[in-house]
Amino acid sequence: MQGPPVVGVVTVAPQSVSLDTELSGRTSAFTVADVRPQVSGIILKRLFTEGSDVKAGQPLYQIDPATYRATLESAAAALTAQKLTVDRYKQLITVNAISQQDYDNAVATLKADQSAYDTARINLDYTHVYSPVSGRIGKSSVTIGALVTADQTTALATVQQLDPIYVDVTRSSSELLQLKRELANGTIKSAGADAARVKLTLEDGSEYPLEGKLQFSDVTVDENTGSITLRAIFPNPKHDLLPGMYVRARLVEGVNDKAIVVPQNVVSHNNKGQAIVMVVGKDGKAAERVVTTPRVVDNNWLVSAGLNPGDQLIVSGLQYIRAGVPVKPVPAGQDKAAGSGE
Repeated sequence: MQGPPVVGVVTVAPQSVSLDTELSGRTSAFTVADVRPQVSGIILKRLFTEGSDVKAGQPLYQIDPATYRATLESAAAALTAQKLTVDRYKQLITVNAISQQDYDNAVATLKADQSAYDTARINLDYTHVYSPVSGRIGKSSVTIGALVTADQTTALATVQQLDPIYVDVTRSSSELLQLKRELANGTIKSAGADAARVKLTLEDGSEYPLEGKLQFSDVTVDENTGSITLRAIFPNPKHDLLPGMYVRARLVEGVNDKAIVVPQNVVSHNNKGQAIVMVVGKDGKAAERVVTTPRVVDNNWLVSAGLNPGDQLIVSGLQYIRAGVPVKPVPAGQDKAAGSGE
């Protein structure tokens, strides 16, 4: 007489698992600054090597200063002469040799000459084109001898600050809310106010040695797709990370000491679309359990609800059974030797 089908079972037991959330993204420069001239003139020198690192305030170009130096010298001479005039008028007004109006006009002219001098001095300094930020400078769009203008739209060069560097990842709004909840309840390890600790895996599969922070406060929403871009920031002292690189960012999460995990192949779905597993009930019959499987951990499903420690989970022989059918449970791996029973 045919006996109940033999099924392989494992006893559900909590175990310690490390949980990570992996996000795909691309690197982008921390700061991108275009270098533009603030005065017009001919480029006399280029003072940097394309592709090199430059410091904020470092001279990059020299514009011909001749006309600006002449303007400054003229303004300086006019200022000096007007100072002498005001000093002389100050003595004359005390003896009523000139009118108050003449003295006031002289003082006003002195202020105008001072302003003209300051402007000329600033314009002369602007013939040195300085780097606005520290970073790596790209190729120059102009050569020595080129005419540049103060209001031109084309940048002379672009400087990108690479340390630190950004990593931008895109998520749905529901995933963002889940990540925020996990940060709030301590599942994701915090790296400060509204930030999570995160590590990087590079394009070649290697691990980036420095840890960064995922900024939940720095969020942008794509109006067309509704997707949300989160921004992580990483130290990049050796410039190993360059703008445009594809990377995988892993959020560093806490270890769950009471996690229940099951093989992916034992989870199926009922006609309602719910995830289900089969267990051996106390009556010796197969029973269906609806489970919640929020994520995959090392090729297994993490089960957050539906299973309890001590449950007999059916992991093999599932094709021979259905809910309510008596079964003969044996330890997983021994069911093939035992056959279907007699």
